[in-house]
Amino acid sequence: MDTVEHDSPATTQDHAAPDHQHGYIHRKDDYLKRLRRIEGQARGLQRMVEDEKYCIDILTQVSAMTKALQSVALGLLEEHMSHCLVEAAAAGGREAEDKVREASDAIARLVRS
Repeated sequence: MDTVEHDSPATTQDHAAPDHQHGYIHRKDDYLKRLRRIEGQARGLQRMVEDEKYCIDILTQVSAMTKALQSVALGLLEEHMSHCLVEAAAAGGREAEDKVREASDAIARLVRS
């Protein structure tokens, strides 16, 4: 299936109103905990390489870290779609089109990763 890629930076400007809350805000602490755990995994991987551990053991840990990052990404995507995308769809017009394109681009990046 062919997909259309849109030029978009790795990060986008936050065009939300000042009083807008991101969809993930109610789970922010959970995400931060998970990201700190992933950060610890990365430090562990660095130590494994420094200590010249067995390649397969390192690859196993890389796989675990990748899965953890994918889990965070999917959670954030779900939060975005159920909150930000729904709000934009309710508003309609150009904002809705932009949010759908933005979500499609994010999904495409996740699928390629």
